[in-house]
Amino acid sequence: MPALSLVIRPELPDDGPAVARLHARAFGPGRYARTAYRLREGGPHRPDLSVTASVGSFLAGSVRMNAVRAEGPAFLALGPLAVDPSFEGRGIGSALMQAALDAARTAGEGLVILVGDLPFYARFGFAPVPPGRLGLPGPVDPSRFLWLELAEGFSARVSGIVGGAAD
Repeated sequence: MPALSLVIRPELPDDGPAVARLHARAFGPGRYARTAYRLREGGPHRPDLSVTASVGSFLAGSVRMNAVRAEGPAFLALGPLAVDPSFEGRGIGSALMQAALDAARTAGEGLVILVGDLPFYARFGFAPVPPGRLGLPGPVDPSRFLWLELAEGFSARVSGIVGGAAD
């Protein structure tokens, strides 16, 4: 299979409609009922830390970061990470993850949480959130509630139920 002419770049304001269509293709209408989506309902994503992947003029993937808060300082919730079904298995999700995490580190962020599959996210350093440290505003399999500390000691400063739209 030929190599993709993939362009990874920060999300631009005009990308919103294409990202929404990508989410619909990748996750379907049931996505709105998931706890991870409920967490993001509180406010807009952080475009300065969100990343897209394009092949030619086609938006093939996207990952967004959202500011969230529990008790303690604000931190980030990653997601959704979406790759168009016709481009799955080509490394686009991994490239998006690395770019988004690099942007978060460069911005001086301290912690990223997400709901996802540990076998995929462990390669980026994510691990399950220890029981009793953080909770989400809805049901989630504890083995899928993951975090990655970007600044040493940051995770010790947060606890409680995570909510969106951190100020």
